[in-house]
Amino acid sequence: MRAWVVERPGPVAEGPLRAVTLPDPDPGPGEVRVRVTACGVCRTDLHLAEGDLAPRRPRTVPGHEVVGVVEEAGPGADRFAPGERIGIAWLRGTCGRCRWCRTGRENLCPSAVFTGWDADGGYAEHAVVPEAFAYRLPAALDDVTVAPLLCAGIVGYRALVRAELPPGGRLGIYGFGASAHVVAQVAIGQGATVHVITRSRAAQALALELGAASAGPGAPPEPLDSAILFAPVGDLVPVVMRALDQGGTLAVAGIHLTDIPRLVYADELFREKQVRSVTANTRADGEEFLRLAAALRVRPTVSPRPLAEADRALADLAGDRITGAAVLVP
Repeated sequence: MRAWVVERPGPVAEGPLRAVTLPDPDPGPGEVRVRVTACGVCRTDLHLAEGDLAPRRPRTVPGHEVVGVVEEAGPGADRFAPGERIGIAWLRGTCGRCRWCRTGRENLCPSAVFTGWDADGGYAEHAVVPEAFAYRLPAALDDVTVAPLLCAGIVGYRALVRAELPPGGRLGIYGFGASAHVVAQVAIGQGATVHVITRSRAAQALALELGAASAGPGAPPEPLDSAILFAPVGDLVPVVMRALDQGGTLAVAGIHLTDIPRLVYADELFREKQVRSVTANTRADGEEFLRLAAALRVRPTVSPRPLAEADRALADLAGDRITGAAVLVP
Protein backbone atom coordinates (compact mmCIF):
# COMPACT_ATOMS: atom_id res chain seq x y z
CA MET A 1 0.00 0.00 0.00
CA ARG A 2 0.98 3.64 -0.46
CA ALA A 3 1.71 5.41 2.82
CA TRP A 4 3.65 8.23 4.45
CA VAL A 5 5.98 7.75 7.42
CA VAL A 6 7.77 10.14 9.76
CA GLU A 7 11.28 9.38 8.53
CA ARG A 8 13.20 11.85 10.69
CA PRO A 9 11.34 14.30 12.96
CA GLY A 10 12.24 17.92 12.35
CA PRO A 11 10.96 21.20 10.89
CA VAL A 12 8.31 20.56 8.28
CA ALA A 13 10.31 22.61 5.78
CA GLU A 14 13.01 19.92 5.97
CA GLY A 15 10.61 17.19 4.88
CA PRO A 16 10.17 14.88 7.88
CA LEU A 17 7.53 12.86 5.99
CA ARG A 18 8.53 10.31 3.37
CA ALA A 19 6.30 8.55 0.84
CA VAL A 20 6.83 4.77 0.97
CA THR A 21 5.30 1.46 -0.04
CA LEU A 22 4.40 -0.85 2.85
CA PRO A 23 2.84 -4.31 3.08
CA ASP A 24 -0.92 -4.28 3.59
CA PRO A 25 -1.49 -4.66 7.36
CA ASP A 26 -3.13 -7.82 8.72
CA PRO A 27 -5.72 -7.48 11.50
CA GLY A 28 -4.81 -9.24 14.73
CA PRO A 29 -7.17 -10.62 17.38
CA GLY A 30 -10.03 -8.21 18.04
CA GLU A 31 -8.95 -5.93 15.19
CA VAL A 32 -10.38 -4.95 11.81
CA ARG A 33 -8.65 -3.69 8.70
CA VAL A 34 -10.20 -0.82 6.76
CA ARG A 35 -9.70 0.62 3.32
CA VAL A 36 -9.05 4.27 4.13
CA THR A 37 -11.41 6.67 2.35
CA ALA A 38 -10.42 9.88 4.18
CA CYS A 39 -7.97 11.03 6.85
CA GLY A 40 -7.93 14.45 8.46
CA VAL A 41 -4.70 16.40 8.86
CA CYS A 42 -4.42 17.33 12.54
CA ARG A 43 -2.02 19.68 14.33
CA THR A 44 -0.96 16.72 16.48
CA ASP A 45 0.38 15.13 13.26
CA LEU A 46 2.48 18.27 12.84
CA HIS A 47 3.77 18.05 16.42
CA LEU A 48 4.75 14.42 15.79
CA ALA A 49 6.43 15.18 12.46
CA GLU A 50 8.40 18.10 13.88
CA GLY A 51 9.41 16.27 17.06
CA ASP A 52 7.44 18.37 19.57
CA LEU A 53 6.11 14.97 20.63
CA ALA A 54 8.91 12.44 20.92
CA PRO A 55 8.52 9.46 18.54
CA ARG A 56 7.46 6.23 20.24
CA ARG A 57 8.49 4.01 17.33
CA PRO A 58 10.48 4.52 14.14
CA ARG A 59 8.87 5.36 10.79
CA THR A 60 5.30 5.58 12.07
CA VAL A 61 2.45 6.33 9.68
CA PRO A 62 0.70 9.42 11.13
CA GLY A 63 -2.99 10.25 10.98
CA HIS A 64 -5.75 9.67 13.52
CA GLU A 65 -8.89 11.14 11.96
CA VAL A 66 -9.49 8.10 9.79
CA VAL A 67 -12.63 7.10 7.92
CA GLY A 68 -12.63 3.69 6.29
CA VAL A 69 -14.62 0.72 5.07
CA VAL A 70 -14.15 -2.59 6.88
CA GLU A 71 -12.36 -5.09 4.65
CA GLU A 72 -11.36 -7.91 6.99
CA ALA A 73 -11.84 -8.89 10.63
CA GLY A 74 -9.20 -10.56 12.76
CA PRO A 75 -9.86 -13.49 15.12
CA GLY A 76 -12.68 -12.74 17.55
CA ALA A 77 -13.66 -9.44 15.93
CA ASP A 78 -17.39 -9.35 15.22
CA ARG A 79 -18.57 -5.84 16.07
CA PHE A 80 -18.50 -4.57 12.47
CA ALA A 81 -19.55 -6.24 9.24
CA PRO A 82 -17.48 -6.19 6.04
CA GLY A 83 -18.38 -3.09 4.04
CA GLU A 84 -19.40 -1.08 7.11
CA ARG A 85 -18.04 2.47 7.39
CA ILE A 86 -16.24 3.23 10.66
CA GLY A 87 -14.01 5.90 12.19
CA ILE A 88 -10.59 5.55 13.82
CA ALA A 89 -9.59 8.21 16.35
CA TRP A 90 -6.58 9.21 18.48
CA LEU A 91 -7.25 6.94 21.49
CA ARG A 92 -6.43 3.42 20.35
CA GLY A 93 -6.22 1.32 23.49
CA THR A 94 -6.19 1.34 27.30
CA CYS A 95 -5.53 -1.26 29.98
CA GLY A 96 -9.15 -1.31 31.24
CA ARG A 97 -7.93 -2.20 34.76
CA CYS A 98 -6.28 0.85 36.33
CA ARG A 99 -8.14 3.25 38.61
CA TRP A 100 -8.48 5.75 35.77
CA CYS A 101 -10.12 3.23 33.44
CA ARG A 102 -12.36 1.89 36.21
CA THR A 103 -13.68 5.38 37.03
CA GLY A 104 -14.53 6.51 33.49
CA ARG A 105 -11.26 8.42 32.94
CA GLU A 106 -9.58 6.13 30.46
CA ASN A 107 -8.00 9.14 28.74
CA LEU A 108 -5.61 9.25 31.72
CA CYS A 109 -4.69 5.56 31.57
CA PRO A 110 -0.90 5.26 32.01
CA SER A 111 -0.91 2.43 29.46
CA ALA A 112 -2.97 4.26 26.83
CA VAL A 113 -1.80 3.95 23.23
CA PHE A 114 -2.60 6.26 20.34
CA THR A 115 -3.20 6.00 16.62
CA GLY A 116 -0.41 7.48 14.53
CA TRP A 117 1.97 7.59 17.50
CA ASP A 118 2.14 4.11 19.04
CA ALA A 119 0.75 2.40 15.92
CA ASP A 120 0.37 3.25 12.26
CA GLY A 121 -2.42 5.64 11.34
CA GLY A 122 -4.34 6.84 8.33
CA TYR A 123 -1.84 8.56 6.02
CA ALA A 124 -2.08 5.34 4.01
CA GLU A 125 -4.43 3.29 1.84
CA HIS A 126 -5.22 0.78 4.62
CA ALA A 127 -5.24 0.84 8.41
CA VAL A 128 -5.90 -1.54 11.30
CA VAL A 129 -7.75 -0.70 14.53
CA PRO A 130 -8.97 -2.58 17.62
CA GLU A 131 -12.69 -2.82 17.00
CA ALA A 132 -13.47 -1.74 20.60
CA PHE A 133 -11.92 1.68 19.87
CA ALA A 134 -13.60 2.35 16.51
CA TYR A 135 -16.74 4.43 15.97
CA ARG A 136 -19.88 4.09 13.94
CA LEU A 137 -20.36 7.34 12.03
CA PRO A 138 -23.41 9.56 11.40
CA ALA A 139 -24.92 8.61 8.04
CA ALA A 140 -25.68 12.26 7.26
CA LEU A 141 -21.98 13.16 6.98
CA ASP A 142 -19.83 12.11 4.03
CA ASP A 143 -16.33 10.69 4.51
CA VAL A 144 -14.40 13.93 3.98
CA THR A 145 -16.72 15.98 6.19
CA VAL A 146 -16.82 13.53 9.10
CA ALA A 147 -13.04 12.89 9.24
CA PRO A 148 -12.10 16.04 11.23
CA LEU A 149 -14.77 15.24 13.81
CA LEU A 150 -12.74 12.21 14.93
CA CYS A 151 -10.11 14.30 16.72
CA ALA A 152 -10.63 18.01 16.11
CA GLY A 153 -14.27 17.47 17.01
CA ILE A 154 -14.00 14.94 19.83
CA VAL A 155 -11.06 16.53 21.67
CA GLY A 156 -12.47 20.00 21.06
CA TYR A 157 -15.73 18.85 22.61
CA ARG A 158 -13.89 17.58 25.67
CA ALA A 159 -12.19 20.97 25.92
CA LEU A 160 -15.61 22.64 25.82
CA VAL A 161 -16.82 20.39 28.63
CA ARG A 162 -13.65 21.10 30.64
CA ALA A 163 -14.18 24.86 30.17
CA GLU A 164 -17.46 24.59 32.15
CA LEU A 165 -19.35 27.03 29.94
CA PRO A 166 -22.61 27.95 31.72
CA PRO A 167 -25.89 27.87 29.76
CA GLY A 168 -26.06 30.94 27.54
CA GLY A 169 -22.54 31.90 28.62
CA ARG A 170 -19.78 33.88 26.93
CA LEU A 171 -17.04 31.72 25.39
CA GLY A 172 -13.71 32.94 24.09
CA ILE A 173 -11.91 30.81 21.50
CA TYR A 174 -8.21 31.59 20.98
CA GLY A 175 -6.94 30.27 17.66
CA PHE A 176 -9.39 29.19 15.00
CA GLY A 177 -8.29 26.07 13.18
CA ALA A 178 -9.91 22.68 12.63
CA SER A 179 -10.91 21.99 16.23
CA ALA A 180 -11.95 25.53 17.11
CA HIS A 181 -14.33 25.98 14.19
CA VAL A 182 -16.13 22.76 15.14
CA VAL A 183 -16.36 23.73 18.82
CA ALA A 184 -17.74 27.14 17.86
CA GLN A 185 -20.61 25.48 16.01
CA VAL A 186 -21.43 23.28 19.02
CA ALA A 187 -21.33 26.19 21.48
CA ILE A 188 -23.40 28.47 19.25
CA GLY A 189 -25.88 25.66 18.63
CA GLN A 190 -26.29 25.34 22.41
CA GLY A 191 -27.01 29.05 22.83
CA ALA A 192 -23.62 30.48 23.82
CA THR A 193 -22.16 33.83 22.78
CA VAL A 194 -18.83 33.08 21.10
CA HIS A 195 -15.92 35.50 20.65
CA VAL A 196 -13.04 34.33 18.44
CA ILE A 197 -9.54 35.72 18.84
CA THR A 198 -7.37 35.11 15.78
CA ARG A 199 -5.06 37.13 13.53
CA SER A 200 -6.09 35.27 10.37
CA ARG A 201 -8.48 37.28 8.19
CA ALA A 202 -9.81 34.09 6.60
CA ALA A 203 -10.44 32.56 10.02
CA GLN A 204 -12.17 35.74 11.19
CA ALA A 205 -14.48 35.61 8.19
CA LEU A 206 -15.28 31.93 8.80
CA ALA A 207 -15.98 32.57 12.49
CA LEU A 208 -18.46 35.34 11.70
CA GLU A 209 -20.06 33.22 9.00
CA LEU A 210 -20.60 30.45 11.57
CA GLY A 211 -22.31 32.86 13.95
CA ALA A 212 -19.59 34.18 16.26
CA ALA A 213 -20.50 37.46 17.97
CA SER A 214 -17.04 38.87 17.25
CA ALA A 215 -13.78 37.82 15.61
CA GLY A 216 -10.49 39.66 15.60
CA PRO A 217 -6.90 39.80 16.87
CA GLY A 218 -7.47 41.79 20.07
CA ALA A 219 -9.20 41.35 23.40
CA PRO A 220 -12.82 40.14 23.42
CA PRO A 221 -15.42 42.93 23.77
CA GLU A 222 -16.78 41.62 27.08
CA PRO A 223 -15.58 39.47 30.01
CA LEU A 224 -15.67 35.74 29.34
CA ASP A 225 -17.30 33.01 31.40
CA SER A 226 -15.10 30.39 29.75
CA ALA A 227 -12.28 30.20 27.24
CA ILE A 228 -10.51 27.55 25.20
CA LEU A 229 -6.92 28.02 24.07
CA PHE A 230 -6.27 26.11 20.85
CA ALA A 231 -3.15 28.02 19.78
CA PRO A 232 -0.09 26.18 21.20
CA VAL A 233 1.30 29.42 22.62
CA GLY A 234 1.95 29.53 26.36
CA ASP A 235 2.38 33.33 26.31
CA LEU A 236 -1.37 33.59 25.71
CA VAL A 237 -2.33 31.95 29.02
CA PRO A 238 -1.96 35.13 31.13
CA VAL A 239 -3.71 37.10 28.39
CA VAL A 240 -6.69 34.77 28.43
CA MET A 241 -6.82 34.65 32.22
CA ARG A 242 -7.13 38.46 32.31
CA ALA A 243 -10.02 38.25 29.83
CA LEU A 244 -12.00 35.89 32.08
CA ASP A 245 -14.72 37.18 34.34
CA GLN A 246 -14.56 36.14 38.01
CA GLY A 247 -15.23 32.44 38.40
CA GLY A 248 -14.19 31.84 34.78
CA THR A 249 -12.38 28.78 33.45
CA LEU A 250 -9.70 28.40 30.78
CA ALA A 251 -9.25 25.00 29.13
CA VAL A 252 -5.95 24.51 27.28
CA ALA A 253 -6.81 22.15 24.45
CA GLY A 254 -3.50 21.32 22.81
CA ILE A 255 -1.33 18.26 23.34
CA HIS A 256 1.70 20.59 23.11
CA LEU A 257 2.14 24.11 24.53
CA THR A 258 5.14 26.40 24.73
CA ASP A 259 6.17 27.47 28.24
CA ILE A 260 3.71 29.56 30.23
CA PRO A 261 5.16 32.79 31.69
CA ARG A 262 4.72 33.82 35.32
CA LEU A 263 1.12 34.42 36.38
CA VAL A 264 0.21 37.39 38.57
CA TYR A 265 -2.13 36.03 41.21
CA ALA A 266 -4.16 39.21 41.77
CA ASP A 267 -4.78 39.87 38.07
CA GLU A 268 -4.94 36.39 36.59
CA LEU A 269 -6.05 33.85 39.19
CA PHE A 270 -7.81 35.59 42.06
CA ARG A 271 -11.64 35.66 42.22
CA GLU A 272 -11.78 31.89 41.70
CA LYS A 273 -10.54 31.78 38.13
CA GLN A 274 -9.08 28.45 37.06
CA VAL A 275 -6.96 27.01 34.27
CA ARG A 276 -7.26 23.36 33.23
CA SER A 277 -5.57 21.10 30.71
CA VAL A 278 -7.21 18.64 28.33
CA THR A 279 -5.78 15.17 27.75
CA ALA A 280 -7.10 13.22 24.76
CA ASN A 281 -10.64 11.90 25.23
CA THR A 282 -12.62 8.91 26.38
CA ARG A 283 -14.68 6.74 24.06
CA ALA A 284 -17.75 8.07 25.85
CA ASP A 285 -16.71 11.59 24.80
CA GLY A 286 -16.51 10.40 21.20
CA GLU A 287 -19.90 8.70 21.18
CA GLU A 288 -21.58 11.67 22.88
CA PHE A 289 -19.98 14.21 20.55
CA LEU A 290 -20.86 12.33 17.35
CA ARG A 291 -24.51 12.15 18.44
CA LEU A 292 -24.49 15.85 19.31
CA ALA A 293 -22.77 16.82 16.06
CA ALA A 294 -25.46 15.02 14.07
CA ALA A 295 -28.26 16.63 16.10
CA LEU A 296 -26.78 20.14 15.80
CA ARG A 297 -25.90 19.66 12.12
CA VAL A 298 -22.24 20.49 12.70
CA ARG A 299 -20.46 20.82 9.37
CA PRO A 300 -16.68 21.25 9.32
CA THR A 301 -15.16 23.40 6.60
CA VAL A 302 -12.92 20.98 4.73
CA SER A 303 -10.20 21.17 2.10
CA PRO A 304 -9.72 17.77 0.38
CA ARG A 305 -6.13 16.96 -0.59
CA PRO A 306 -4.73 13.92 -2.46
CA LEU A 307 -2.93 11.42 -0.25
CA ALA A 308 0.09 11.95 -2.52
CA GLU A 309 0.29 15.56 -1.22
CA ALA A 310 0.26 14.79 2.51
CA ASP A 311 3.60 16.56 3.00
CA ARG A 312 2.26 19.72 1.35
CA ALA A 313 -0.91 19.60 3.43
CA LEU A 314 1.16 19.40 6.63
CA ALA A 315 3.34 22.29 5.46
CA ASP A 316 0.22 24.37 4.75
CA LEU A 317 -1.03 23.59 8.26
CA ALA A 318 2.30 24.72 9.72
CA GLY A 319 2.09 27.92 7.68
CA ASP A 320 -1.52 28.67 8.73
CA ARG A 321 -2.61 28.40 5.11
CA ILE A 322 -5.59 26.13 5.83
CA THR A 323 -9.01 27.47 6.77
CA GLY A 324 -10.97 24.79 8.59
CA ALA A 325 -9.48 21.33 8.12
CA ALA A 326 -7.44 19.60 5.41
CA VAL A 327 -8.47 16.01 4.63
CA LEU A 328 -6.42 13.48 2.69
CA VAL A 329 -8.24 11.24 0.20
CA PRO A 330 -6.76 8.29 -1.77
